[in-house]
Amino acid sequence: MNLLITIAAFAFALGLLIVVHEFGHYLVARWCGVKVLKFSVGFGRALASRRSGRDQTEWVIAAFPLGGYVKMLDEREGEVAAPDLPRAFNRQTVWRRFLIVAAGPAANFLLAIALYWFLFMHGVPGVKPVIGTVAAGSPAAQAQFAAGETIVKIGPHAVATWQDARWILLKYAVERHAVVLEVHDEHDRIFWRSLDLSQLKPEDLDSDFLRTLGFTRLQPPLAAVIGRVLPGGAAERSGLQGGDRIAAIDGETVARWDQVVSVVSASPGKALLIEIERNGARLRIKVTPDGVSDGAGTIGRIGAAPRVDAAAMQKYLVEVRYPPGTSLVQALERTWDTSIFSLRMLGKMVVGEISLKNLSGPITIADYAGQSAQIGWISYLVFLALISISLGVLNLLPVPLLDGGHLMYYMLEIVKGSPVSDKAIEIGQHVGMGVLLLLMAFALYNDITRLINN
Repeated sequence: MNLLITIAAFAFALGLLIVVHEFGHYLVARWCGVKVLKFSVGFGRALASRRSGRDQTEWVIAAFPLGGYVKMLDEREGEVAAPDLPRAFNRQTVWRRFLIVAAGPAANFLLAIALYWFLFMHGVPGVKPVIGTVAAGSPAAQAQFAAGETIVKIGPHAVATWQDARWILLKYAVERHAVVLEVHDEHDRIFWRSLDLSQLKPEDLDSDFLRTLGFTRLQPPLAAVIGRVLPGGAAERSGLQGGDRIAAIDGETVARWDQVVSVVSASPGKALLIEIERNGARLRIKVTPDGVSDGAGTIGRIGAAPRVDAAAMQKYLVEVRYPPGTSLVQALERTWDTSIFSLRMLGKMVVGEISLKNLSGPITIADYAGQSAQIGWISYLVFLALISISLGVLNLLPVPLLDGGHLMYYMLEIVKGSPVSDKAIEIGQHVGMGVLLLLMAFALYNDITRLINN
């Protein structure tokens, strides 16, 4: 069932993003008077096609789904009838060609803005940014952060949720900057803490870097009762069930879920004797936690979630909601912020300041699509917005074969007053193909590594 959800969520996301991107090219091409011959979702052999419109544009769904294209009338690709010459792409001014090519990535950014706008108006649930345990000797401990303090500001940025805190700190962590945080304690007293991020190493950003800094999120006091067992996990294989109360592990009494997590995380591949209470009976079950990579090492997981009292959880949750005008401003800022951050991450990967392990390919994206869809539709829409931004940024890179490569040629044409030579474009295509294949190889390698480790 989980696999079906993952496949469906990934297929929908991929189809939507490709259609939006190519429809951007299509609409602006039509607006500029260019004749569109084909609109294809996917590459290769056509699985389904039909023609429509004044120009009898062919609409195609093709066999290889990772991409798409809009084919326009162009003298460089075949003979064009004399009446159609003014509608050929290559006969358009450089500014019109620039707009047509830029419209694809622009459509992806507009989709992200629309999704964030809707989400901010509807309301986005989050966890309050309250600090839990602070690890001794960590940067957070050295800055004198204390459990129970609520993060209110990071630098000039207001913080509403734990997710906000993680995102803003990540941006400072990538730049290795020190930052001042405003926190309020349980008595509403205000403190300012200076957090030094200069000692973070590139590999620290591959895992939960907040844990490296010494931060944990305040966890609600959950009883050691299993709420649900995940399919295929060690808990299911061992016979644990929802409703089981964990009384002891290897003879040590436990009462809270965080105690269970602590023991299990520290025991990857090690058999644990878990005593449970089920329907008034006390049972002993052996469970061997699966080893899972968290970037910094291997931790244990059994595939079980705690029983959560929804009413008790309310005081730990917050909903971020804005009126329509403010929501639009927030959506624009979030899209811009994410785009610039993505470019900075790519730049730092190129110069070796950030590990290439952060590159993800289709397997990881499909996994995230499935996970977000199972969490809920709000999480899935957030995922769609992030992937749409990533696609827009990727296509604007000045790499031949991508939209950004064509835009680079047009900028050169504007500067020098004449088109770039066919020879230069041919060389650029070979270079671009090599760069893209290299990126795909790294991304797939990372995907496979994550799959094996997990």
